[in-house]
Amino acid sequence: MPTVGTAPGLNLRISIEDSEPLIWRRLFLPETLTIGQFHLAVQAAFGWENRHLYGVRGTDCAGRERRIIGPDDEAEDLQAESASAVVLSELLDPQKPGMAFDYDYDFGDSWTHRVELVGAAELQPGEMLCVEGARRGAIEDSGGPHGYRQLIEAIQDPSHPDHQEATSWAYGMTGLYGHRFDPAAFDLHAANRKLRMLSLQWWPQPLGDPERDSVLRPVRWLLHEASGDGVELTKDGYLKPALVKRAMEELGWAHPAMGKGNRETHARQVAELRQHLMDWKLLSKRKGRLVLSPRGRRGLERPEDLWDYVVDEIARPQHPGVYLVTLLQVHWHLTGIEPPYAFQAGIIHEDLRMAGMVTRSGDPIPEEWGADINRTVRWSLECLHLTEPARDSMGPPLLTDGGVKFLLDVVDRARTFPPAGLRLERHFP
Repeated sequence: MPTVGTAPGLNLRISIEDSEPLIWRRLFLPETLTIGQFHLAVQAAFGWENRHLYGVRGTDCAGRERRIIGPDDEAEDLQAESASAVVLSELLDPQKPGMAFDYDYDFGDSWTHRVELVGAAELQPGEMLCVEGARRGAIEDSGGPHGYRQLIEAIQDPSHPDHQEATSWAYGMTGLYGHRFDPAAFDLHAANRKLRMLSLQWWPQPLGDPERDSVLRPVRWLLHEASGDGVELTKDGYLKPALVKRAMEELGWAHPAMGKGNRETHARQVAELRQHLMDWKLLSKRKGRLVLSPRGRRGLERPEDLWDYVVDEIARPQHPGVYLVTLLQVHWHLTGIEPPYAFQAGIIHEDLRMAGMVTRSGDPIPEEWGADINRTVRWSLECLHLTEPARDSMGPPLLTDGGVKFLLDVVDRARTFPPAGLRLERHFP
């Protein structure tokens, strides 16, 4: 029996069949997960990107053969059960170690994951854990275990005739080049962070004051500096070098590659923070000084109101293109699956086109618009502390708990006030 206050879970060892060396993870997951949720947990732990169909096949606790397919809208066509209608406890009995089933991902590349029950696990409510594993997950669309093995051989051998092509292709898929792409590396912290991000979306938790204050720290820092008589600006309207340098250091934005970082032209984060707080009408310029607006003063005094106000500003931009790209960036952050920056403009351009956006003359929007809008949205989000501090990891920074809660509030607010005339089926199905 589980200890009081804990939830019954399953201790699972999951390995990708035919991978050499073996790619595997050991997960503690709630036994109440649907197969659809289990799929997303495995995707997070292995670094997959949820691009393809998936299925589960095996014998359940009652001795019946089961075939389950996801997403749900594909199950009927393939004469299978829907992933959302089946839970893990139907397939695995925690008292019977050794039970197993196969989880298949991408029916073209055929990645078969063997899911073996090690035993029962006790979890905190809503908790999911990766406790150990080996090697980074394979790359999407790399041709299954055999194709991925050939890809790695080409990448690791500079004399291989396909070395340059393989290295470039892997960079395009992962954003990692050269030694930064290490097939032997496994980032346990990132796997658990992604599982935690899923957990907070499935089992929401109240916002704590420390989480709120951490997310809003850059905003509140500059509002505090501008309180009282405000801060004196340069004759061109910029923050003075001493304040820029202090902002970079105290907000954790300083980096040796940026040099002194004491001018807004060399400290883009500070320049964007000042400009966004002015655009959000929290600060204003008056007689050569940057001062609090009445709204900024209220926000400094009442951080819970400031949270709601900034959520609203990000979730409800005036331009429909900014609205759409905000939803896309929020989705990338919440899933922990962000395309390499070099490819984002093309993805965004297609997203805007599918939503029915055109120029004022009715022509298709140019691709550079997508890049411009993406920069606007990224900088609005980077005015907040949404992610963990940068680490020497194999992927983009991942959201903190407060960052997840902020972006979930953005989604809720955006869903309530969508711009008229846009096709949003891909964003709000």
